[in-house]
Amino acid sequence: MTATILTQTYNFSAYMIYLPIVITLTVLVSQFLFKNSKTFMIDIFHQKQDIAMATNSLFKIGFYLLNIGFALCIIEFFQIETVERLVVALSKKIGGFSIYLGIMMLLNLLLFLKGRKHAMNKDKIKDEESLES
Repeated sequence: MTATILTQTYNFSAYMIYLPIVITLTVLVSQFLFKNSKTFMIDIFHQKQDIAMATNSLFKIGFYLLNIGFALCIIEFFQIETVERLVVALSKKIGGFSIYLGIMMLLNLLLFLKGRKHAMNKDKIKDEESLES
């Protein structure tokens, strides 16, 4: 008769703590970013609110999919045998995800700014052409 030794790990606890935190972070950052990006979108699309809001919604869905997908890809925790290791592992995972989320937010902001600059240049060219006519 062989005896199996069951070791208690904190892996399940890590998953149950990690998932709600990263999903909540993603939702909060997304809501903040896309609530404040409406102004950029309306400006980029020359006051056409329907197109601006539709595009903003598509960006929001893409943001959710990309970030929650990434959070799920990096979810793996290795053998966590003590509460101290649980805290360290969660800190690394959530901290790394927060840095990634911040970078994604800044990249989205850069896209909005670039789109706005492009729209302003287009308006400037149209104004110059109408003055020449």
